[in-house]
Amino acid sequence: MAEFRARPYAQFNFLVEIDGGADAADAKAGFQEVSGLSMEITAAEYRAGNSKENSPMKITTLHKLGDVTLKRGVMGALDLYTWIDAVRNGKQDQLKTVTISLQDESHEKVAMKWILKEARPVRYTGPTMSGNGSEVAVEELVLAFERLELA
Repeated sequence: MAEFRARPYAQFNFLVEIDGGADAADAKAGFQEVSGLSMEITAAEYRAGNSKENSPMKITTLHKLGDVTLKRGVMGALDLYTWIDAVRNGKQDQLKTVTISLQDESHEKVAMKWILKEARPVRYTGPTMSGNGSEVAVEELVLAFERLELA
């Protein structure tokens, strides 16, 4: 699905779907920010005692995935809280697929997708509130996941 072009895509046209959730028109609230998409492959050093080389070789080992943070304005929807509450209460069927789609400027084509497999919420943060503040109230959900795929 990824489509190459000479100019990079802007970062502000994206959709987040949780378990194939509704499209943008039906969403309870869109996310204003997605951060932390990362994957790291670790390598171990190994040198056999009889090696003629005086340096170790690198052996690929495990990979690590960073936690992804989703932020959105508070809209009175309880869907994120309901999800983390179910995980907190021990429900084992709460692993979901989260798809983050970067769109082109016209919102007609998907430039690239990041698919988080077996995602679960690990932290919810409510908004900071101030009597003299003028910012939008923002809630935050941090997801841990087991596999990252790009399409």
